[in-house]
Amino acid sequence: MVKPHILQLGPYPEWDETPLKAAFQVHRLFDASEPQVMLEEIGPSIRGIATRGELGADRKIIEACPNLEIVSVYGVGYDAVDLDLCRQRGICVTNTPDVLTNDVADFGIAMMLGLSRNLVVGDNWVRGGRWLRDGNLSLGNRVWGKRAGIIGLGRIGFQVGRRLAAFDMEVAYSDLSEKDYALNWTFIADPAELARRSDVLFVTLAASSATKHIIGPEVIESMGPQGTIINISRASNIDEDALISALANGRLGAAALDVFENEPKIDPRFLDLPNVMVQPHQASGTIETRKAMGQLMRENLTAHFSGRELVTPVA
Repeated sequence: MVKPHILQLGPYPEWDETPLKAAFQVHRLFDASEPQVMLEEIGPSIRGIATRGELGADRKIIEACPNLEIVSVYGVGYDAVDLDLCRQRGICVTNTPDVLTNDVADFGIAMMLGLSRNLVVGDNWVRGGRWLRDGNLSLGNRVWGKRAGIIGLGRIGFQVGRRLAAFDMEVAYSDLSEKDYALNWTFIADPAELARRSDVLFVTLAASSATKHIIGPEVIESMGPQGTIINISRASNIDEDALISALANGRLGAAALDVFENEPKIDPRFLDLPNVMVQPHQASGTIETRKAMGQLMRENLTAHFSGRELVTPVA
């Protein structure tokens, strides 16, 4: 049996690379010294694309593969895939939801605790000799009993809410509509109104053209100088210029961010702000979850080329 030709857009851990190469004829675009030349040469033979959420598959790549049948995303986000073009051409798109939900939720809570209780600052304080030289670190803020807001009560948002409730926090959320699975949490349709009643605001909604900069000046200013914004969704959901301005001028208290525009080359202004926790897009970064993500990505490719129903289709 001839192995289907797959275009791989970014590296995976070895535990994913090996079975992917065993099942498919893999062409690693990211290794090419001249990617465009490679696309011109092998594009017509490509039937599938294996990519990552932040890499997606843009129009240029898709158009270079006239016989493309499926784009399989290693990750839950698929906003970087040109879905309109895929729909027009009947190209399937899959992602890897559920398997990363709990780890991403855990990480959001970890960032909240780390920021409020100065965990990173405290570690540096001790390692740099300042505890001995300057004495105790300045006080942090408690999280239990505070008011938490969640923008987007999907899989991840729901799990974040469950964890927040365990800290005896008052949970409210904003979404397109009220959710019947939202336990006893308060539904607030307007994100700005939710921000006004929240001490900490979690951004957990899927990204699309409709959600671009949904966390803009109005929502950010509504949080106030004591508020905290935590983003474990997509960078495009936040207006970074507005966020940086509010943080720099004290109109927003703090932020914890795992995603950025143009990552890993992030806006350098973030690095000068003492009230921001920055992380290298690692919310799903556990060995167990990454293995499950890779397996699900391959299962979708295998299902497609075997003529079976896709496991987790998005388009």
